[in-house]
Amino acid sequence: MKPSVVFAPAVLLLLAVTPAAGQISIPSTSEVLPNGLTVILHEDHSVPVVSVNVWYHVGSGREKPGRTGFAHLFEHMLFQGSEHVGDDQHFGYIQEAGGTLNGSTSNDRTNYYETVPSQFLEMALWLEADRMGFLLPAMTQEKLDNQRDVVKNERRQRTDNQPYGRAFERIQTLLYPDGHPYSWPVIGSMEDLSAASLDDVAEFFRTYYVPNNASLVIVGDFDPEQTMTWVREYFGPIPAGDAIPTMEDVTAVLVDGKRDMMEDRVQLPRLYLAWHSPPMATQGDAVFDILSDILAGGKSSRLYKSLVYDRQIAQDVSAFQYSRKLSGALIVTVTAKPDVTLSQIEEEVAKELRRLADEPPSARELERAQNSIRANFIYGLQSTAGKADRINGYQFFWGDPGAIRKDLARYEQVTAGDIQQAVRRYIGDGRVVFSVVPEGREDLAAQ
Repeated sequence: MKPSVVFAPAVLLLLAVTPAAGQISIPSTSEVLPNGLTVILHEDHSVPVVSVNVWYHVGSGREKPGRTGFAHLFEHMLFQGSEHVGDDQHFGYIQEAGGTLNGSTSNDRTNYYETVPSQFLEMALWLEADRMGFLLPAMTQEKLDNQRDVVKNERRQRTDNQPYGRAFERIQTLLYPDGHPYSWPVIGSMEDLSAASLDDVAEFFRTYYVPNNASLVIVGDFDPEQTMTWVREYFGPIPAGDAIPTMEDVTAVLVDGKRDMMEDRVQLPRLYLAWHSPPMATQGDAVFDILSDILAGGKSSRLYKSLVYDRQIAQDVSAFQYSRKLSGALIVTVTAKPDVTLSQIEEEVAKELRRLADEPPSARELERAQNSIRANFIYGLQSTAGKADRINGYQFFWGDPGAIRKDLARYEQVTAGDIQQAVRRYIGDGRVVFSVVPEGREDLAAQ
């Protein structure tokens, strides 16, 4: 049944009190419905808004070779209407209420979220429940074809026709063996998207878009008793699905490393270096986050100072640790100045890494990186939407929606010696070296 609400424009004001880092906590209450849906509530009465955040525990890693891109395709399909919600009306209802909404897909999960004035919470819950329980009756070949074309166009814009846009896809295929859940791109291939049938996507939905494979987080200004009444009313009747297949934990190891290059319509050569790193939520994962910040986190970082400021052979440099459930990846990216070879760039990066292996980072470097990460923790809690997504992440990766203190403690416990040992253990010859060079300039690639 559709909830009885009156639609009216509203303005969202997302503010939050940011506590001292040592006092960070997100207290919550949890309940698992008989159909397996995990429901987590966190009250925040600072402003009259509420965020609803649903994680389906399925991402591109659950797909099969030849049938890639389904998880991301469903991110689009779930906004196209369900049995009791008209075509494209999910956006309409939320926006008419003055709210915001969106979704995203990763290797590990797909999420959907909306933030609305508090009086529209019931409507938001009804919308999420209707597409969880009643999407298939409204799914048509026309909608599938339409959203398939939208995703293909998205791929053209973000990957195929974007300068350096195909680099990360190639790096994934080099880092992971064929068939590994992370070896194909989240957005899928054009061939697989074209081959997807209505029966294929319906089967994917029936398998993974079920309450026992989802977690619902509600954060903001609400009455918990009334909210749980609505949750039980709208989500409770949705039947549980079959047991979810276990995602195979395929260990990925690069012994000797791999090299490749690509010519592209770019002006400057760019070097990508990638190594495997520990899985999400482990202590090693935290060490690599700090390592990436020491290497290229701002203008005082080692690689920026060496390549951009001192030697002036690079246009820019960045490093990040791509944390995921099965395994992470540390990726260093350097855009060279015109006519600078990527072999020269690679050697300069190698020098800095050897220096870290021989001598741990300074206390000042470590403190700067830890302060940066601590600040990001606090900034992420400034909105109900940010807190809701963080809680859902902790539920998924840690099995504990209140794990924020444990998470932050990982970073505060990292020592300079941990950084040095991580470089010695992981940052060696087992790496991907990928060059993107201007057309006709293979001579600039890392040899």
